[in-house]
Amino acid sequence: MTADTVGGVWTYALDLAAALARRRVRVVLATMGAAPSPEQRRAALAIGGVELYESVYRLEWMDDPWEDVQRAGDWLLGLERRVRPDVIHLNGYVHAGIAWQAPVIVVGHSCVLSWWEAVKGEPAPARFDRYAAEVARGLRAASVVVAPSAAMLRSLSRNYGRHPTTLVIPNGRDLDRSGAAQAASATQPPRLMPHGSKEPFVFCAARLWDEAKNALTLADAAIGLEWPVVLAGDPVNPSTGERRHFDHVRLLGRLDGAAMGRWLARAAVYASPARYEPFGLSVLEAALAGCALVLGDLPSLRELWNDAAVFVQPGSAAQLRQVLSRVAADDRLREALALRARARALNLSATRMAERYHAAYQYLVSAGRAEGVSPAAA
Repeated sequence: MTADTVGGVWTYALDLAAALARRRVRVVLATMGAAPSPEQRRAALAIGGVELYESVYRLEWMDDPWEDVQRAGDWLLGLERRVRPDVIHLNGYVHAGIAWQAPVIVVGHSCVLSWWEAVKGEPAPARFDRYAAEVARGLRAASVVVAPSAAMLRSLSRNYGRHPTTLVIPNGRDLDRSGAAQAASATQPPRLMPHGSKEPFVFCAARLWDEAKNALTLADAAIGLEWPVVLAGDPVNPSTGERRHFDHVRLLGRLDGAAMGRWLARAAVYASPARYEPFGLSVLEAALAGCALVLGDLPSLRELWNDAAVFVQPGSAAQLRQVLSRVAADDRLREALALRARARALNLSATRMAERYHAAYQYLVSAGRAEGVSPAAA
């Protein structure tokens, strides 16, 4: 399984590996992009049945990555010869097109073309033509294509062509691995303010440098808001080194899992006015922690959280401020939102996610395409 260490794919990979280990599936985790931090390395190696191989090859979505992508492909094929896996699980696209011996499952967590369209409001420019061609080639080479939401799967089909074998497998988190476990037990959600543990502030955790997360709009909405707004995440783009600056909010920087859990346990409201979000793992963590959700009105977030969140137009700081003020002022509304979101979140577990991936792996290994058994049927 490939993974990068920059964003939510890392958390997803570790949660999936841990849940698969309980099903006696051994995972060889190959990292690219930035090297794992000491904390990330310890977390990976603490999972029984996980082997960790590290690299710092540039990722396919970064600027001018292609020499590194080629070298990474050679490295990955060398790993395959060494560990002889039954299945290749790629959390990227381009390397599906190299000369693997084992069957390949590609998981589409996001992509540049859909990101650009959602964030910039126009098709991606010509400088991404090679990226588009390489991604399309990788997707065609995959045995199965998976996405964490139907909205993301539709986006992949629209931008790169339809694949004959696809699955929607939502991401998941288990309370025993999520920082939200510090906020509540599975049977007793925390009492919301003014009665108990929740505190009057709005929280958001995101890649703050990423325009898609739209943290600047949340910072603008904080002006005149009665409750303070607290942001967690790195404001520095790892590809360009550019730093984004935020006023009117409290910045925490990057948090480890334990610290994130503590902040989610305290926050009464979690706001994510994203312009682009194929799934939203931080939203799931916030829901598990008993936060009321205020989210960008996107097809993917509607698909996952309809009737369990309040939705806002991502570009309107005024509307976001109005909605946050209403949720902050209404205890009954806030509690109802939090309870509905948490009930939904408990169904999005890593255990269920692993069951579906395990079925797909079994299809690839034993059933085979020629026998006409679909991974959905498996």
